[in-house]
Amino acid sequence: MITLMGATGATGGALLRHLVARGVPVRAVTRTPEALRTALGGSARTLVQVVGADAADPQSLRSAFAGCTQLFLAMANGPRQVELECNVLDAAEPSGVRHVVKLSAPAAEPDSPVAVSRGHRRIEDRLAASPMTGTVLRPYAFMQKLLLGAPGIAEGVLIGSLGEAACTYVDVRDIAEVAAEILLRPGLAGATHTLTGPRAYTQHQVAALLSESTGRTVRYVDLTPDAFHDHLLNAAGMPDWLARHVVEIQQLAVSRPESANRTVEEVLGRPARTLPDFLHEHRAVFTAGAAPAGPPAAP
Repeated sequence: MITLMGATGATGGALLRHLVARGVPVRAVTRTPEALRTALGGSARTLVQVVGADAADPQSLRSAFAGCTQLFLAMANGPRQVELECNVLDAAEPSGVRHVVKLSAPAAEPDSPVAVSRGHRRIEDRLAASPMTGTVLRPYAFMQKLLLGAPGIAEGVLIGSLGEAACTYVDVRDIAEVAAEILLRPGLAGATHTLTGPRAYTQHQVAALLSESTGRTVRYVDLTPDAFHDHLLNAAGMPDWLARHVVEIQQLAVSRPESANRTVEEVLGRPARTLPDFLHEHRAVFTAGAAPAGPPAAP
């Protein structure tokens, strides 16, 4: 049985939809089971077993993982992420889980300049020390994160602190499909995969693509890291830890230039989704300025 921890998140939700589309039975673990059951429709209700559990409650996790052999682990970034994901791993092993696919982050190193990435490395190390097979996915910035900037983009402004640095945006749906292939093809298990889109774009180039997609002029406004942090706190309403994370991950792209790879294409046997196609697909959102409902796509 494949079990998803984080089935209502950006990547977990995309993986759930993809597995259902392929007719794969799956167990979805969530703190809000009734909400997920209500959201499921059609064949999904017969394929998806929804189970309520809380990562802060080890006993609920052990019950949720009973009979599970493979686990996809993707939880929202946050101050308690290391504690909660390690709780999941501690409960998974005695429940019979043999393979864990963990969603991690770029630069997941002990001395990473990104605090969230340092936390992901601690979780990766816990997984590596267990007898379970661990597969780690380290995606770069999600294309879907750009949707959160829709209100400003609709006003003609894309704001950041990247200077001339380029980002290798990857589509969450590609990450989810890579995860599905790894869960369904045992020969792919046990590796660490860095996931990117097919090419890197500067923010000036992203603004030009947005202008082309929306038919309106969008310009990139580059702020200092401190000014960008203040903007995220005051204009975007982010909590301080998240604002600091966004600044850190952008400065990582400045200090360590990103380059695209072909991992998505190699695993899926098709090219990765492109940023121009993604922006065109969501042009109505960028034109209307209505950011999507739900939690921010992370990392």
